Amino acid sequence: MRALAPLLAFVLREKNLRQNLGAFAKFLTVIAGTVALFSAGFRTIMLVVEGREYSWTTSLYWTLTVMSTLGFGDITFHTDVGRLFSIVVLLTGLVMFVIVLPFAFIRYFYAPWLEAQIRLRVPRECPSTVEGHVIFCRYDTIARGLIERLKSLSVPYFVIEGDATAAGALHSEGVSVVHGEFDSRATYAALRAEKARLVFANLDDASNTNATLTVREHAPDLPVAALADSDDAADVLELSGATVTLPLKRRLGEHLAARVDAGHIRAHVVGRFRDLVIAELPVHNTGLSGKAIRETSLRKLTGMNIVAYWEAGILRPAHADAVLGPYSIAVVVGTEEQLTLLDSLFVIYEPNENPVVVIGGGRVGMAAARALRERDVAVHVVERSDGIRGALEGVADAVFIGDAADRDILMAAGLGRAPSVVVTTNDDATNIFLAIFCRRLNPDVRIVSRITHERNLEAIHRAGADSVLSYSSLGVKSLLSFLRGNELVVLEEGADVIVVPVPASLAGKTLADSDIRARTGLNVIAIEGSGECVTNPAASTRLPEGGEIVAIGSLEQRETFMREYARPQR
Repeated sequence: MRALAPLLAFVLREKNLRQNLGAFAKFLTVIAGTVALFSAGFRTIMLVVEGREYSWTTSLYWTLTVMSTLGFGDITFHTDVGRLFSIVVLLTGLVMFVIVLPFAFIRYFYAPWLEAQIRLRVPRECPSTVEGHVIFCRYDTIARGLIERLKSLSVPYFVIEGDATAAGALHSEGVSVVHGEFDSRATYAALRAEKARLVFANLDDASNTNATLTVREHAPDLPVAALADSDDAADVLELSGATVTLPLKRRLGEHLAARVDAGHIRAHVVGRFRDLVIAELPVHNTGLSGKAIRETSLRKLTGMNIVAYWEAGILRPAHADAVLGPYSIAVVVGTEEQLTLLDSLFVIYEPNENPVVVIGGGRVGMAAARALRERDVAVHVVERSDGIRGALEGVADAVFIGDAADRDILMAAGLGRAPSVVVTTNDDATNIFLAIFCRRLNPDVRIVSRITHERNLEAIHRAGADSVLSYSSLGVKSLLSFLRGNELVVLEEGADVIVVPVPASLAGKTLADSDIRARTGLNVIAIEGSGECVTNPAASTRLPEGGEIVAIGSLEQRETFMREYARPQR
């Protein structure tokens, strides 16, 4: 009964629920009126036509037994008039009691009742013992991806949801959600924002500004990361108090441009860790194609290590006997000087100076074109809409208005001779189609593409894309690098820089004895412990007790590592 009182109070307080109950009450009134009318009809026909008199109680009894199809048969009409009346009562009862009443009960009473129960179960505040948590202003693809990483790191989180129904659905899915408004100071007080690790404002620019100002009212020193749709919005968010702004569309375009082959063959820097440079080197049209990793002699010639390589969108460990295919992408780690020496090995190959083709002139495509122009690379942009031609002409060398699925448009843009094509539309199905189309028109072109959903990663690689990045993955990696205090490392989709503690079972062992790469697929690039960091460690490097292992790999490989080495010892 104690749970019933707040539930009834909630139902009566909600306008939609009150309207549902009102509609259900009206339907019950119609049923009651129909039953009363049929009871009066039964009594009248019995008295006038058949000369029998029954009480009102008996009349009600007969009406309910006929309308509910029970049909006891103890009271029946003997005339055709009475029997016709019985048929009308029976058919009306079938419609009302068997069809309409159950539907109305579920639609206007039972479903709202369940919904009210779900809403009441959604927390309005976080536990008083929680601290070091991350607060999300919305549950979107970036939040979903980061939450998976936070769970693996045992970092608590909470999502703000203003709609009670949506909050109830998230709560039912196991998401740590709190019902409240993102622009209410009371919400952040209920979430103990002053004890939080980060607030992520992942709404539109105006709402993010409002959320940032509200957070600053309650917790002036709390770090706030805010999405920014444009550079102008980033300036406004910084002025409103955001600790860091994330213009992800611009950054996505820049990272896509960094993976473009244009001019001399070179490694693409994807990030740094301490004094290490992490880069990806396409082996297409180089002497590395078809060679085993031990045969490349890159470590002997430059000092850089091949720690992994991409093959058809799969990150594979760099075993010495692994053979690099014609479209493999080697992940190399070393210093700036070693990277410069590596790039110098490929100046002997004749560069392709033809323009790079960028498909899509939105914010991502424009950022990619601008980044390429800053590298003095010629750019041709293919855009469907003529409305942004003026903005593109200030960035690209040439703009081609038309459908990218039109062969003539792509060939006019120079796809047949282009060293690379960058596909930047925000529709995964379109990008997959264009990857196949571009590969058919130019089998040797390097295809760099964006995706929205990670589930399409395998499909777009099968379609022919050589390098793939996603908006949500870039957001997740950007936030993780901010939380860790590390520089952003943007590897291909499906891989990341993984930091794991040295398990007790490996403490004191050498890297060679640990057999980490063979058993898990993780490629160790640094070992931290005792106040020092050993980058690019040799096989004889010992793993310190209480230290950390920094490796390149996927979340699945990290889970494999935890299963293999960090399980409880008997």
